[in-house]
Amino acid sequence: MTNKLWFQAGVGIILALVIIRLFIEVQGIFDPLFIIAGTVFVPLLLGGVLFYLTRPILYFLEKRGLPKWASIISIILAILLAFWLFYAMIGPAVTKQVNTLVDNFPEIVEEVEGYAQYVLDQRSRLPDSIQEQISDMTGSIGNLASNIGSVLLSFTMSLVSGVISLVLVPFFLIYLLIDHKKFVPFVSGFFSGERKSWIIKTLQDVDKTLRAYIQGQLFVSFLVGIMLLIGYWIIGLEYALLLALIGMVTNVIPFLGPYIAVIPAMLIALVTDPIQAVWVAVIMLVAQQIESNLITPNVMGNALDVHPLTVITLILAAGNIAGLWGIILAIPVYAVVKSVVKNIYARRQDIGKTATKDV
Repeated sequence: MTNKLWFQAGVGIILALVIIRLFIEVQGIFDPLFIIAGTVFVPLLLGGVLFYLTRPILYFLEKRGLPKWASIISIILAILLAFWLFYAMIGPAVTKQVNTLVDNFPEIVEEVEGYAQYVLDQRSRLPDSIQEQISDMTGSIGNLASNIGSVLLSFTMSLVSGVISLVLVPFFLIYLLIDHKKFVPFVSGFFSGERKSWIIKTLQDVDKTLRAYIQGQLFVSFLVGIMLLIGYWIIGLEYALLLALIGMVTNVIPFLGPYIAVIPAMLIALVTDPIQAVWVAVIMLVAQQIESNLITPNVMGNALDVHPLTVITLILAAGNIAGLWGIILAIPVYAVVKSVVKNIYARRQDIGKTATKDV
């Protein structure tokens, strides 16, 4: 019975649960490690994203005979030049739109409050359950407004901390570019024979999955931002460039990104012209359909192969567990775990076929 797969899987699950329970009981011992991990998490994550974006450039320069140190310096200078050009091209326009939006913000809030008040005036016609939800939502908004000072202070502190963390990003990127080829030999060095070959293949598959997701997702987000910008310009939406940038950034969030991006665009359109809000919804729907049915399949291919229902489930679960970071990281983490599990299953299949062949 101990040779049965279901028995081994059951024992593994029980041991994992016991380890998790013991870890929870003594988690206070690991608080300093959690603090360190939380400090380096964001710069390491951003450094990893830049690493997967710039690694093809590193390989290209090295193939042309450029030394590694010169290639890395060229990459850093190219990144700085790209950011400077990006700011030079759209920075003034975005700054102008932000300033205009700040100046018109009281008027926009007044218009939105008018729509909200109209809905509240009509709530007596709605079912009791919906009336209760509206009342709870109104109370939550009131509490948020009363605590706006603490919210702004918390946001400012988080912003300062984020800026400080960004200083570490170039250092992580440089060391990843220098030493990334040492990781697989280091890990596989603890093993030998077929097991070593399996470890190498598994790590290569994980690397391929992360590369496909990061490069593909950022390219898809860029194309979505371009489509939104063109659509907003066509309908004459105010703050088109700023809203398109918001759509490009939020598209990094799987599935929910487009729906989050449409909220500010809809509010701006409602204040300007309610008919324009309909066109904003149409533009977002068209862009989302083009992205999901045409761009993503051709850019990412079948590297991830995650069912839409699985995406929704993962996002909902990860959002409840880890908030925004959970939503952003749920899909790549799932894809990595899936790659590892597929390799484990393939390894077991090979072992089983070998054993059967020997018998």
